[in-house]
Amino acid sequence: MAQPPRSEEQKDPHTDAAAPVAQAATATTAAPAGPVPAAVSRKSSSLPDVVFFLTMGGLSACFILLIVLLIVADVMFTTPANFWAALTKPEIQAAFRLTLITCTLATILSLWVATPLGYLLSRYRFPGRWLVDTIVDIPVVLPPLVLGLSLLILFHFEIPFGGGSDAATTLVDRNGGVDSGNGASSSWQLERWLRDDVGFPVTYEWPAVVLAQFAVSCAFAVRTMRVTFDQINPRAEDVARTLGCNRAQAFLRIALPQSWRGMIAAATISWARALGEFGPILVFAGSTRFRTEVLSTTVFLELSIGQLDAAVAVSLLMVGIAVGVLLGLRWLGAGVAFSAQQH
Repeated sequence: MAQPPRSEEQKDPHTDAAAPVAQAATATTAAPAGPVPAAVSRKSSSLPDVVFFLTMGGLSACFILLIVLLIVADVMFTTPANFWAALTKPEIQAAFRLTLITCTLATILSLWVATPLGYLLSRYRFPGRWLVDTIVDIPVVLPPLVLGLSLLILFHFEIPFGGGSDAATTLVDRNGGVDSGNGASSSWQLERWLRDDVGFPVTYEWPAVVLAQFAVSCAFAVRTMRVTFDQINPRAEDVARTLGCNRAQAFLRIALPQSWRGMIAAATISWARALGEFGPILVFAGSTRFRTEVLSTTVFLELSIGQLDAAVAVSLLMVGIAVGVLLGLRWLGAGVAFSAQQH
């Protein structure tokens, strides 16, 4: 049965109760409470921004100003004549050449090890992974002198065999020789084997410089390469394996070409870290002129004999080399990236 239409006086009470709420919400959403002056809004928002930038900029400027003042102090201390006179010394020129060679060799070895190790730590979960990850960081936190002493002990540690249960006590001289109290015939030593049987002595020779630099710089390269592979999506490698590639082919054809930015960064960090290495080189390789002297040990030798001008000149040379390497590698990376965008 059809009901007659309700009059205005017979409205639904639920509708009447909800109507004011809906109208209030609509009015609040549609119309602002009132116009806010633009000057007041800009002033209230700009004042915290100014404080923020002043605080952050002041803290950042402290470190940048410190580095700039250090370089300016070195430049103001010496003169161009003293700088040139120091760099023309034969021993400093020999140290410069040896530094370039050893740093480059240490960087190549670091990349050779860091690329596969960083890939394995990034892609796979295997038993003992946490232990490997911890061991990689040991050269970073280990005191440099302790690292050099550990290398020296490793190469001159006597492993007894045949007779006696006690390890021989050894004395290492500056020429890499060993004086064993129990006799060398009943023990084996890594340095003696390399020197006598292989004909390639390490301790207190230029290979010791490379090994000392490599032991520290490789840890930084591994960290850089691991972060690089973490940022590369493994989906493309998975697709390549489904299409018939094995893991080695997927790594060489997919992952490795995409990691060139990380390799440049790892090479930069490794080379710069090897350039500034001092403690392990001094303990494990020594600082013999024209033999194992590099620029970092040159500063120490010049200071020890009171040649402060020469020490400052070599320091400025090391700063210039480091800045040049950083700028050159960044320019190379920018050039490669531009070429990739063009193609």
